[in-house]
Amino acid sequence: MNASIELKGLWPAVFTPVKPDGKVNEPELEKLLELIIQQKLDGIYLLGSTGQGFLYSEEDRKHIAELSLKIVAGRLPVIVQVGALSTDESVRLAKHAEEQGAVAISSVGPIYYAASPAMGLEHYRKIATAISIPFFPYQIGNSPMTDDMIQALLEIPNVQGMKLTTMNMLEISAIQIKSKGTWKLFSGCDELICHAAVSGTVGAIGSTYNLFGPVCQYIRKEFLNGNVQLGMNFMLEFQELILEILPCIWTFYHRGMKLRYGIDIGEPKAPLLAPTLIWSDEELLSRIHKIERFMPSQS
Repeated sequence: MNASIELKGLWPAVFTPVKPDGKVNEPELEKLLELIIQQKLDGIYLLGSTGQGFLYSEEDRKHIAELSLKIVAGRLPVIVQVGALSTDESVRLAKHAEEQGAVAISSVGPIYYAASPAMGLEHYRKIATAISIPFFPYQIGNSPMTDDMIQALLEIPNVQGMKLTTMNMLEISAIQIKSKGTWKLFSGCDELICHAAVSGTVGAIGSTYNLFGPVCQYIRKEFLNGNVQLGMNFMLEFQELILEILPCIWTFYHRGMKLRYGIDIGEPKAPLLAPTLIWSDEELLSRIHKIERFMPSQS
């Protein structure tokens, strides 16, 4: 995969399937990656889904990245999320991912020090200067993206955009404007996939796209091509589902992936929880089909 490939579109934040002993389930991971490739989505975002990546050891994360990049073998671009408890670990993970063929690196800010913009910026600077491929930081905790913070990020080598978790559309627009259009912004809020596009994002990264990748990709493209009514109709249905599943989202993903695609992502690693979802299999599948019906018939 050419490192200069244009990064945009719909990227699942790929689940890391887990075995009962907490180790990565390699056959299920391979099935999931092959599914995403077969669906012709736009890219793969590793070790950033639902916070589970942080619960693996450094060696496990290197193994998952190496295995995944070997499976993908350049068929889709891969961004690896390297956020960790220490900056040094993040740097080592970033270097390893670049060596294995990732086209870009991403990272959250320091986990326990997210309230400090200075610490976040230094964390990002050390990661970005350790690699030669594009770097996509997250926002720094709940810190507002001030002019000074954006200017500081613009001065860090290899920063070519951000993965945004804000639900504030004006903030997304402000980042796009203040970066003078030089950054590629990815929306990290699945429930705002169309809304964020209006504010200047080039793509979307999210966990929900493991299950709903093709329909979300289709809707986003149609919306950008002017089919606003379709986008509005879809988003209301999609947001209704997200509101329903938020209290038990991992359980929904676990059962949904198994029922829809025969892929077992396993129970989450502690302390993540899998609360009970009272829907029957038939009810769960009906919710999935209700979203997928927005796709045109393939016949």
